[in-house]
Formats: sequence, C-alpha cells, structure tokens
Amino acid sequence: MGTVHARSMDSYPMYGRDMGVNPDDMEMMEAVQETKQEVLENKDVVVQHVNIEGLGRTKEDYLGYEISDVFTARNLVEVMRKSHEARQRLLRLGIFKDVEVVIDISEGADALPNGLDVTFEVTELKRLTGSYNTMVGNNEGSMVLGIKLPNIIGRGEKLTFQFSYGTKETSYGLSFFKPQSGYYERNFTLNLYKVTGQFPWSSLKETDRGVSTELSFPLWMTDHTLKWEGVWRELGCLARSASFAVREESGHTLKSALSHTMVVDTRNSAILPRRGALLRLNQELAGYTGGDASFLKEDVELQLNKPFIWGSVLSASLWGGMIFPLGRQPTSIADRFYLGGPTSVRGFGMYSIGPQSEGDYLGGEAYWASGLHLYTPLPFRSNKGGLADLFRTHFFLNAGNLCNLNYGEGPHAHLQKLAECIRWSYGAGIILRLGNIARLELNYCFPMGVQSGDRICDGVQFGAGIRFL
Repeated sequence: MGTVHARSMDSYPMYGRDMGVNPDDMEMMEAVQETKQEVLENKDVVVQHVNIEGLGRTKEDYLGYEISDVFTARNLVEVMRKSHEARQRLLRLGIFKDVEVVIDISEGADALPNGLDVTFEVTELKRLTGSYNTMVGNNEGSMVLGIKLPNIIGRGEKLTFQFSYGTKETSYGLSFFKPQSGYYERNFTLNLYKVTGQFPWSSLKETDRGVSTELSFPLWMTDHTLKWEGVWRELGCLARSASFAVREESGHTLKSALSHTMVVDTRNSAILPRRGALLRLNQELAGYTGGDASFLKEDVELQLNKPFIWGSVLSASLWGGMIFPLGRQPTSIADRFYLGGPTSVRGFGMYSIGPQSEGDYLGGEAYWASGLHLYTPLPFRSNKGGLADLFRTHFFLNAGNLCNLNYGEGPHAHLQKLAECIRWSYGAGIILRLGNIARLELNYCFPMGVQSGDRICDGVQFGAGIRFL
C-alpha cells in the first residue's frame, strides 16, 4: 500500500507501549484489537485539509482531481483507503518517483475536534531520464534506448526520444504526450518517426518516414483511439532473387489514413490470462485525406478465457479481417494481411500461408484464424510457487485461411472462398511467461490442410511475442 503515517491520533483507541496504555492493562489487548476496526469505522471524522509537499515544476492545480476524493471520507478507515487510492493515482501520472501519505489531526484556530489533515509527500522525477531495455515482438527481439523528459511543462506532459535496433526492424522516433487535466486516460500523442524493416518471407524491405497523431479516451467499458497517420513509404527488394510481383511493388508511395480502435479487455493478464475476455475492433480508412493508397480495412480480434479443471485454463480465440480497395489501384503489399507462424497458425512458416509468387508471399485481402487452447500447470509439481509457476503445458488446435477476393461477387461467394483450402494444425508444447512483457513457446506441431506453396514447420517450432492466436 506504500507508506501511510498517522500522527497524534490520541483521540482514537490505540494501544501499545508508546500509545498511552498502562502495561498492567496488556491483558485487554486482544479484546481491544477485535473492536478497534469497528470503532474506527464508526468514529466520524472530517478531512479539513489535503496538502502536497515536495512540488517543484508540477502545477498544483493539475493534481486537484487526483486527491479530491479524500475529502469525502467519513471515518479513519475511509481516510486511509481513499488516501491510498489517491496515492496510486498520483503515481500513475508518471511524474513522481515516490509518494508518501501522512495523516495528522488538524491544528490551528479553525481545527475541529474530529478534524484531520492529509499530506502527500512527493518526490518528482528528474528532468531528464534515460532507459535501456529489450523488447520481444512477433518472433523478433530488439534493443531499445530511450531519453525521456517527463512533466516538461508541469501538467503531465512527456517528451520521449527512442531508438530501437532489432533483428528485423530498426526505428527511431520522437513523441510528445499530453494528458487531459483530471482525466489521465484521455490523452493526446504526437509522433515523428522513421522505421526500416525487413520482411524475408516477401523478399521485401520497407522504410517509413511519417507523422501521426493519436487521441485516446475511455467510453463506458471500452477504450478508444482515434489516429491520423501520414507516411512516406519506400519499398524495395531484399534480395536479387525477389519475384517480379515484389519488384512491381517497389518505389515510393504516400499514405494518409484515419483509423479507429476500440478495445474491451477484462482479462486478468495480457500475456497468459486465466480468465476474462478481449474484444478489439480496428477500422482504417486510407485515401480520404490524400495519398496514393485508397482502401477501407476492417480487423477484429476476440479471445475468451475460462478456468478449467485442476488449475487448467481453456482459451478460444478468433481473428478476422478484410480490405476493400476504394480506387482502381490494387492494395499495396505493405497493407495486406499475413498469416502463419508460431504466433498465429502454428506449424506453418512465418507469414507463409496464402498467395505467393516464386516463393515470395504477397499477403491477402481477407483472412480468418481461430484457435482452441488448453493451458495446464506443469505435471508432477511438488508444490505451488517458485519458478514452475512461470511455465505452462500447452495443447492447441489452430485453423485459418488467407486469400484475395473478387469484390464484384457477392458475400456468399466471399464466404465460400474463405471456407476453401483451410489450413489447420494441432500439437502440444511448453510456454514460459516473461513477467507481463512477453511469452515464449516451444511446440511440437502437426500441420494439416497444407496447400501448394505453403511453407510448413513439421515438428518443433519456437515462438516469441506478445500477441498470440
């Protein structure tokens, strides 16, 4: 709960060697302890003052909303609980290194007999901080260096420069973050970035230089993000052996897109949940605000998790998406969907399902994928706790398909094509959870429904990432 101090509380029933209780009365301690909680809850108090000490560059009015709820407490237990909640809200702002709470009786001419003063003693972060860490993406890793200027104007703003060097991607970017006063979940972000990536499954390399703005806000039980992105994309061939279909895509293009993401997440963990559900809907409209790309893209993700017998967890997931070209130009290879690999349909090569040309995978305009999983604790464990709790055994059944559609045909023809040539796989393995950052999988896979041109991984397959089917 952090540090909560209470000073000069002589008017409340306290006990102990230094609390004014005679040692001869120690036999009454047990009875006093049993009634203490009830007495504290029934004792009316008034929070007269809430103070914040230790502020430097932070504006005091910015913190008013975070601590205002303390004034509504009506007994000492509520004061302690609401003070702790306010402390958590202050730490969530990301501008304080430490926050301590001191509860004292009110003093002065206006002090009430049952009045209390609550003081938050804060330690601000330095004006300039640096960081070094590693990140795990979808079957790739990267080293990240960052420089951060927190609270630069005094109301929670943050300026961040970040450089990332990975196995398939190198990037650097500058971002400015501004939360709304009183509503930290409502925030605005401005990004400037350059990203260079290699995609060996398509013999493609891509360099993006762009700017984006994001507005994030909660609405009832959902979280929403509105985004505009303008990006100059440079596509090229990764190898001389690249197919003609990939060479056709090479060159410079401009993309301007509006997107909206809605998320409902009740899971107890994003990496290896035991219960809860996830619903993510994403829509992207490109070309309406300019640029060469013109399409409407829809993407959905659904996941359900439920505890099962003997500490196991049953999980079901469904992904799906479609791209609708809005002009005469076909969609770009950089905008299409890709499927396959240890993080989606296991037993197949990384993004190695669907349309391809001379061994280069070109992506598709429509896809679906589903998974059924059973996660169980390691067998033959002697007791709970320790390193074994980071591991799970894993049994899975995956299926999916990726294809291009003829949008002159009707929905029935589209569904029929998505139902043809279904790839599926089953198998078992071991999962290692890396905190709440990522997870590693080592599975033995049996790919089925293999089509001509698919690249498979029959046997042992290793996967690392955050988002898994």
